[in-house]
Amino acid sequence: MKTVLILGLVIINLLCILFSQVSFKWSAMSSDWKGILRWQIIGNVLGFISVLSLTALLKFIPLHHATAISMGLGFVLVQVIGARLIFHESVSKASWTGAGLIAAGIVLVSLGQ
Repeated sequence: MKTVLILGLVIINLLCILFSQVSFKWSAMSSDWKGILRWQIIGNVLGFISVLSLTALLKFIPLHHATAISMGLGFVLVQVIGARLIFHESVSKASWTGAGLIAAGIVLVSLGQ
């Protein structure tokens, strides 16, 4: 049961990080103040939920693991899903390599337990 709760908190955290960043991009792309404000509010609410889920996650796993998962995988998801798949931005080979190294680093941090 504890594993399911941890996995659920990780998923909530990562999805909120991803979609908060996507919301901020949509805010930046909005042509009127209503769109800017709407996406800013959505992005900030999702960001707040990501912080709450990270805080809850810290009850169950060490800080260095939670930070690696949240910030590291969050960064990779924003790059791969947000930038590439949603906004069709070009991602350089160096950026892909960096994302792969971040993912590998997260694996190494997790194996250190």
